Amino acid sequence: MRGLLVVNPRATTTSPRVTDVLVNALQSQLELTVELTRHREHGTELGRQARHDGTSVVLTLGGDGVVNEVVNGMLCDGPGPDVPTLGLVPGGSANVFARSLGLPLDPVEAVGVILSHLRNGTSRSIGLGRADERWFVANAGLGLDAEIIESMERYRRTGGRASPLRYLITTIREVLQRTDRKVPALTLDGSAGHVDGVFVAFVQNTSPWTYLGAIPINACPDASFDTGLDVFAMRSLGPVATTIAAQRMLTRSSRGDAGGDLVTWHDLAAFTATARRPIAMQIDGESVPTVTQVAFAAVPDALRVLA
Repeated sequence: MRGLLVVNPRATTTSPRVTDVLVNALQSQLELTVELTRHREHGTELGRQARHDGTSVVLTLGGDGVVNEVVNGMLCDGPGPDVPTLGLVPGGSANVFARSLGLPLDPVEAVGVILSHLRNGTSRSIGLGRADERWFVANAGLGLDAEIIESMERYRRTGGRASPLRYLITTIREVLQRTDRKVPALTLDGSAGHVDGVFVAFVQNTSPWTYLGAIPINACPDASFDTGLDVFAMRSLGPVATTIAAQRMLTRSSRGDAGGDLVTWHDLAAFTATARRPIAMQIDGESVPTVTQVAFAAVPDALRVLA
């Protein structure tokens, strides 16, 4: 069986020694090719080529960013029987997608899970999300969420290292000093209704939304790979709404809507977000160019994974 391992050499917990150990183990079940990503979107190119070459299994070693790139490459022509099965070896700082699938964070243990599925010929079909032409596996965000990630990416480009404390510091700074907390930019339209005056929107394909270290942060606790998309929107960034939102995310509670300033939608097939001005956006924890309108859609059974 032909396989491809795509490695992000800049991922938080990746090292050449770990990669060598994992490759040796995987070669017991796969005719394996190893590729290191060298630039942004290189994973997309590799995923696309793997599908066109008839590769059976594509594995990633890295975080949610490299997973997203590879998946977008594999699904370049949409879902179909010729799409390779995906396997994940976590190597990033959050690994939201891998954790949502119930995979171990330890790379050696994760490879053990992959090898077990390969030997048994088992896999799982999951639904994915789309934001216009871009696929996402775990989440997308508009507004403050994306501004925080954009700030973190600038910090990492200067040599800084991602950590739960750094994310917390960046979040507080963005909320208090940088984001526009007075004039909301977003409007959401879907089968669940019309919501105007939105400052920030989280879109989840699975639960939780993200992690702060080992702590799950859960805007939409009912989100699942087996349902449509879930949305959590904030129409205020004031102290009351922000406090209630934080309590809900940390406790998996749906209690409190801050007088209608917190809006939750569950199991949507599609919806549209429109912005009055260009607004920051993130997909699977990576910044993308600013947008003024995005069409979101849920695609059932889009991908098979070794989980």
